[in-house]
Amino acid sequence: MKKIVIIGNGISGITAARNIRKLSDYEITVISAETDHFFSRTAIMYVYMGHMKYENIKPYEDWFWKKNKIDLVRDFVEEVDTSGKVLNLRSGTNIQYDVLIIACGAKSNMFGWPGQDLEGVQGLYSYQDLQLMEKQTQGITKAVIVGGGLIGIEMAEMLCSRNIPVTLLIREKEFWDLILPLEEAAMVSRHVLEHHIDLRKETQLKKILPDDRGRARAVVTDNGEEISCQFVGLTVGVSPKIDFLEKSEIETERGVLVNQFLETNIPEVYALGDCAQFKEPIPGRRPIEQVWYTGRMQGETIAHTICGKQTAYQPGNWFNSAKFFDIEYQVYGQVHNIPTDDEEHFYWEHPEGKKSIRIVYRVSDEVVIGFNLMGIRYRHEVCDRWINEGRTVDHVIQHLDEANFDPEFFPRHEEEIVTHYNQTYGKNIKLTKKSLLTTLFS
Repeated sequence: MKKIVIIGNGISGITAARNIRKLSDYEITVISAETDHFFSRTAIMYVYMGHMKYENIKPYEDWFWKKNKIDLVRDFVEEVDTSGKVLNLRSGTNIQYDVLIIACGAKSNMFGWPGQDLEGVQGLYSYQDLQLMEKQTQGITKAVIVGGGLIGIEMAEMLCSRNIPVTLLIREKEFWDLILPLEEAAMVSRHVLEHHIDLRKETQLKKILPDDRGRARAVVTDNGEEISCQFVGLTVGVSPKIDFLEKSEIETERGVLVNQFLETNIPEVYALGDCAQFKEPIPGRRPIEQVWYTGRMQGETIAHTICGKQTAYQPGNWFNSAKFFDIEYQVYGQVHNIPTDDEEHFYWEHPEGKKSIRIVYRVSDEVVIGFNLMGIRYRHEVCDRWINEGRTVDHVIQHLDEANFDPEFFPRHEEEIVTHYNQTYGKNIKLTKKSLLTTLFS
């Protein structure tokens, strides 16, 4: 009987374990030093904010693992010996494997700032980071967050929930404008300011100053300004946590190098999730995909391969979702922050400045290739189908009502969007409305 060992109990590793169990009776062991049991990483902010308890963010009861014959080991993997197929653990014990899955996740980026190791300075990725943040923010009166990505705005919301004043330093002209088109980035910037965040645009961290006890007392920016604080959140992205592989024969760059089947250069060794780096990325996608749903899909994919049906990772059209305080964000397909030469962007924004839709289509044939949605919910399956079917922008505009799945009593804006489209392009598209019965059962 094969022995499958998985390093990491995040969404990638646990999805692999669960699907291998569905498909086989192989022996499965999951090793993690982070927590005893799998938890929803995207929900840790709500634990800090008091909306949930830790036990509420565990998708499975603790008895689930034993019942499904998945052994859990709480330990660090210090070294991987691929020639002997053995893992050396920090506790001093060793574990043999027949098949190894590396799903060890990521760690917060640190760029060597003076003072980054002071007490009161941290990133936010792991459960230990959540525990540390709970401890380090007790009794503080001011915080500074460095970095304007999704983790940065989550941390800002967490601190705001405890009425802790926050200064947010971003190097961009508008929030996350390396990803978001300018209009959406400006919308998020305005919304951040509305939540009384002291947003400092085009500002970078130079160093962190200590007090006489070795705790952070202030940051200094690249323009020389000193901002007092007792907590500094470093949220300038994450990188694969693969230091323990340095002495192994497994090929790495930024992450563990894999092919389309998530195979490394070593037979029977695979990598997936936040730590995997594709040697040949899928066109239009990044070499490292650090998103919850891609980790889940990779876990499902690897299970089929290990259980005898070699399967390539084929994630389909890109999609993602997030929340900027009260503004929900969805993206489907390809949406560049700056249009390419063969792209046209149709953009509508509500007069209140907290809702928008962006439809991206090719100039050459007017086929839709992407959607950006702020404050309005569209059905993933509908947008994905339109992209796969090569629907034109006129068709999409005419059938917008089919995509909307905002709650029943939310205001609808399809008529306004169609009117704006017609005025912008000199057309006379009529909105095709779905019946209530069709909407409910589609």
